[in-house]
Amino acid sequence: MINNNLILNVYKNKTSKSPLSTQMLYGEKFKIIKKYKKFIKIKTFYDNYIGYVKNKKYKTDIKPTHKILTLSANLYSKPSKKYKLNKKISFGSCIKIKKMRNNFLSFDKYWINKKNIIPIEKTIPLFSKLKIFKNVKYKWGGKTFKGIDCSGLVQIFYKFNNKFCPRDSKDQMKYFRKNVKINKIKKNNLIFWKGHVAVSLSNKELIHAYGPRKKVVIMNIKETINEIEKKSKLKVKFIKNEKPRN
Repeated sequence: MINNNLILNVYKNKTSKSPLSTQMLYGEKFKIIKKYKKFIKIKTFYDNYIGYVKNKKYKTDIKPTHKILTLSANLYSKPSKKYKLNKKISFGSCIKIKKMRNNFLSFDKYWINKKNIIPIEKTIPLFSKLKIFKNVKYKWGGKTFKGIDCSGLVQIFYKFNNKFCPRDSKDQMKYFRKNVKINKIKKNNLIFWKGHVAVSLSNKELIHAYGPRKKVVIMNIKETINEIEKKSKLKVKFIKNEKPRN
């Protein structure tokens, strides 16, 4: 099945009052494990995450051609800025373009400006657009411009580049093998604590979706390490090279 909702919450149990496990973006595939009256137990295709989504009508025939390049993109009911909807689609969502008119492209029941998308097979330098998420709200299980968590922030950039990355930081910590010494840290390295991950922007700064500050923030690496050790009693477990296993 294909998710045809702009954002689809995946819950730990078959109730929307249960904790959020993760989210699926538009165009993501999943397998139905079991159907209930109001919920469906599913397994995501990309990262084999198991959870529950609301029992809706999902599609089976979407073969994405393009993906969203910007933090979010406005949607329109017709190919004109005059017909802007109160809806947006998030970075990394995958869509199937049907037709083009002026600078607008249609997918599903929407139109989108072509400046917001690139072909599905295209890639960008890893983490090159990380800063677009600066100040986005921290949300446990989130993966969108409306809210994101630390491991989701890492995962969506690998997925955007058509590469695999686990969903949770504890699994990401195991997946990336090559260790880096703290005095050798450089741009794009992954810094792991128990239950948390950040990405280095240089040998001095990092970016992370940081729960205590309730948003995605850029911070000094040494100050962050000291703050997390002081406030959460956690030390850095590993610093990893960003190149995933083949």
